[in-house]
Amino acid sequence: MENSCLKIYCLVLAMLMFSEIMISSSHQAMAQSCEVNVLGLVSQCEKYVRKSGAKSKPSWECCAVVKTVDVPCVCKLVTKEIEDAIDVDKVVYVARSCGKKVAPGTKCGSYTVPGA
Repeated sequence: MENSCLKIYCLVLAMLMFSEIMISSSHQAMAQSCEVNVLGLVSQCEKYVRKSGAKSKPSWECCAVVKTVDVPCVCKLVTKEIEDAIDVDKVVYVARSCGKKVAPGTKCGSYTVPGA
């Protein structure tokens, strides 16, 4: 449990640091268009994208947050550190389970989304 909390904290910290860098750089427009409720995603969806355990259908609370996310845009923000904390294949599964279209071939960090 403690290790899971540390991973979540690192994920949130990495996303916040990246957002700060993006906002302060010439990529400000991209950062604003890609704004995401990181705390909402972590609190509602973390258990569905953990590296451990099987895939499971996300809750409606998780889906409510996922539906507000521009998945391809957020995928561009995925770093090695984020990939170390979550299973990107499960992220795609959760997004699709919540009705978000994630096109085959989309890159999320080093992960390439396979066909549906």
